[in-house]
Order: sequence, then C-alpha cells, then structure tokens
Amino acid sequence: MGLQALVSSELIARGSVVLGAWGAVLLERGAWLLLALGLLALLLLLAGWVARRLSLMVWGIPEALLAGVLGLLLAPAGVLPWLPQPVMDIWAELPQVLLTLVFACLMLGKPLPTLAGLWRPVSGQVSLALVLAFGQYLVGGLVVLWILEPRLGVSPVMACLIEVAFEGGHGSAAAMGPSYAALGFPGGQALGLTLASAGLVASTLVGGLVVLLGRQRGWLSIDNAASLSALPRTGGLEPKPRPGASVWLVNLALSGCAVLVGLALLALLRLGGALVGGGIDTVVEDLPVFPFAILGSLLVRLLLERTGQAGRASAPVQTRLSTLSADLLITAATAGLDLALLRADWLPLSVLIGAGLVWNLAVVLLLAPRILPRDWFERAVIEFGQATGVAASGLVLLHMADPFDRSSALQAFSIKQLMLQPFLAGGVITVVAPLAVAGWGLATWTGLCLAMVLVFATTGMVLAGARPQLPA
Repeated sequence: MGLQALVSSELIARGSVVLGAWGAVLLERGAWLLLALGLLALLLLLAGWVARRLSLMVWGIPEALLAGVLGLLLAPAGVLPWLPQPVMDIWAELPQVLLTLVFACLMLGKPLPTLAGLWRPVSGQVSLALVLAFGQYLVGGLVVLWILEPRLGVSPVMACLIEVAFEGGHGSAAAMGPSYAALGFPGGQALGLTLASAGLVASTLVGGLVVLLGRQRGWLSIDNAASLSALPRTGGLEPKPRPGASVWLVNLALSGCAVLVGLALLALLRLGGALVGGGIDTVVEDLPVFPFAILGSLLVRLLLERTGQAGRASAPVQTRLSTLSADLLITAATAGLDLALLRADWLPLSVLIGAGLVWNLAVVLLLAPRILPRDWFERAVIEFGQATGVAASGLVLLHMADPFDRSSALQAFSIKQLMLQPFLAGGVITVVAPLAVAGWGLATWTGLCLAMVLVFATTGMVLAGARPQLPA
C-alpha cells in the first residue's frame, strides 16, 4: 500500500505540474487575446473620431480602413513600433474567424424567402458573381502568360491568386498554402495572404470612391441617397431603441450555433471524402469552414421559423454583429500587411492587384446595370466588395450605400452566397483551379475560364430580358 500511495502521489504531482503549465499558457494566451481585441476596438473608436472630425465619409473612406492604417503605423515594422508581436500574431489569425462570423450572421436576421419567384430576382446576382469570379481567373491567367511568366519566371499557379485572395480572403489563402507548395509554388501562401490584405485595402478604398461616384451620379436608391446626409458613421442604422443585453446574448448564441453547424457539416464532408478517396479527400481537406457557416446560418434560421422562435433572431443585432466583425476584420488585416513582402514582390503583386481591380470595376460598372433588377447599384457594390475583399468588405460598402437597409441587396446577396459559396471564394473550384493549371496547363485553364465568362455574361443578359438604359 505504501508503494501504491507513493506512485499515486507522484502521478498527482506530475498531473498538477502539467495542468499548471497548461493553465499558465491559457491564461497568458487569454490575456494577449483580450489585449489584441481591446486594441482593435480602440483603433476603431479613434478612427471614428478622426473620420467625424475630418468628414472622411464624404470622401468615401471607411473608418475600418483608417483604423487599419493606424494599426499599420504602430506595428513592429511601422513608423512607431509600439505594438508587441504577440498582438500582431493574434491579429493575423482573426480574419478567418471574423469572416466565419460574418457568414454566420447573413441568414439569421431576416425571414427566409419562399421558393416561388425566387430565381428571377437572384439570377442576375448569380450571373454577375460567376462572371466576376471566372473573370479573375481569366485576367490572372492572361497577365501570368503574357507578362509575369515570360519576364519574371513565376509559377503558372500564381494565376489563381486573384480569386483565392480577393474573393476567398485570408482563410482561403491560408488553407491553399499546402496545395500550392505541393505544386511547386511554396511562396503561394505568403503571397496569397499579402494579396488578400491588399485586396481588403483596395476594396474599401476604391469601393468607397465608387459609392461616392454612385451618390454623385444618382445611382443610389432615392431613400438611401436622401438619408446619407444624416448618417453619423459608416454602417450606421436608423435610430431605434437599443436592444438589451439579453437580446445581444441570445443573438451571439445563435450566431455561435450557426458556426457550430458549419463546423459539423465540414467535418461530415471531410469524413465522407476520406471514405471515398480518389483525390476527393484532398479537395475536401483544403476547404475552409466559412463557406459552411452560411449553411449553418440557413439551417438555424429554418429551425427557428419551424419552431415559432424566429423573433429571437434580431435583424438589427445580426446586422451590427456582421458589420462589427467586418470592421474588425478589415482593421486587423490592414494592420497586418507584410510590408517586407510587398517591397520584395511589389511588381507581380501590383500587376495582379491592378488586373483584378480593373476587371471588377469594369464588370460592376458596365455589366451590372444591364443584368441586375432594381437597386442595381447597391447589389453591384456589395458584389464589388465581395469580389475584391471578401464578403466583409462588401457588407461595409453596402452599409455606406444603403445605411438603413432599405434595398433588396442584402437578401439577394445572402441567397447568392448560399448558392455559390460552396464552389467559389474558398469552395471546390478554388481548390480545383491550381490542380487544373498544373494538370491541363495554364493556357487551357484560361481558355476554359474565358468560355465560362462568356456563357454566364450571356445568360445574365438573356435572363434580364431587354437591356435597360444605363443610369444617367
């Protein structure tokens, strides 16, 4: 008994040491996490104060972008390197988490539409999104084939970076890193992450100018244009009684449930892929979680409606949650820009960013008015944000153009995301594209993308019927 007691005491002592070490690590990690989130909130508050003092919203400059620039100045590589590296490491992990929360909020706040008459108003949104996505592969392939590969000797897989970084964002860029390395492009992950941050900056800055242009040209809805002058800040809502703490907690819990459902769906899909094999497991393993968060959002909303509890999901709270997540995402990603990598690979990154921006602007300003129904500008500007800086940026731009949520843009965008997210912007096509480039050759893949662009653009025009006149 003495020996047994001695052994038990030794095991308890060792267990206490291990638990104590883990506890210390968790406490330290939690403290850094609280500090990182608090600093992000402080940067947003400071940016809001500066934006109001300088009336920056009039010039189409979102507060989140200004907050990110302030963070970039305080980063270890910035002008005033005051921020500790652990904070920057946490900020680097936040975009994928925040993007997942953005998608989890999309379907919760509003009633699900009926199937009758659904396709007609959403068909133009789907066509526009497909043209934007496959066009990014098209222009990426052309600039790599004609400029970057012959002059700089880059990998042909670099042609996939515009879509994976602009539409998929940091989550997709991080998830695709191992695939790029296996295809002989080991720097693809770092370039993709940097391009994703640059896309967020470009989408909010250029997108803000596009909203400013739309306001001046009278492209916004009449009510929204009249209400912009009274808006105190980007993403603001019409003054209403503030929801209580219990409402916020319930809606946070609902968003969390949507994320958990998305995680469960992804786990089931990966399990099925592992059982099937044959290359499917490789594709499924690279899928990030955020495309499935919107499915979780749909299923939670459906359950609430079927059980008569739909009133627990507050549309204003869900909108504020998604907007705040988008602001935090843009701030963290902008502050974490890898300036050293930008300096080292500025030429290929600049070419890819320029090609992607020109394509997105051309499609949104020239094609969107011809294939989208009413509220075409609000619907188009959210697609521009999605196609340049993921859905979070699209929501920020939409709230600049439609601060009181009076257009049909958010509902159409949410349904479109539900239909296309499993395939694009981090979905199956994003995963398959570099494999196709490596297997078929970049020229063949680029030709296929050209055909897809023509097919979906034509389909959008046909579904829209006669081409309406462009707004004056």
